[in-house]
Amino acid sequence: MLGEMIGEIRGKITVNRVLPPEGGSPKIESSYQGSGKILGIEVTDMGTYWSVIRAGGMLYGEGHGVMMTKDNEMATWKAQGAGRVTKQGALTARGSQFFHTQSQKLAHINSIVAVFEYEEDENGNTHDKLWEWK
Repeated sequence: MLGEMIGEIRGKITVNRVLPPEGGSPKIESSYQGSGKILGIEVTDMGTYWSVIRAGGMLYGEGHGVMMTKDNEMATWKAQGAGRVTKQGALTARGSQFFHTQSQKLAHINSIVAVFEYEEDENGNTHDKLWEWK
């Protein structure tokens, strides 16, 4: 069951790279930087994810990144998900995300699994919403 929304991040794709194909499918890597809140705390978030196209046009991807508070406390994250590209060239994905931190402010995220909704428009603007999965 979904719990409370724990965060929301808005950002921008900073770079895209084409990697060697995986299983014959194109593999694309994207990096982004954004800002928002997690657990009510303002953070800067940056990360990189890769995705491959699977049968039927479905995308599968994995990513990793780091969040930093204004007073330089950090949390790292790993995520995986599935999605699709829309007719307009936007990306929509859903998946799970896991965190690790030594920060006392962010300590709660060590004990949760988050589920996310990720949207990326055709101009590379990103919007990520996170909920605790209970």
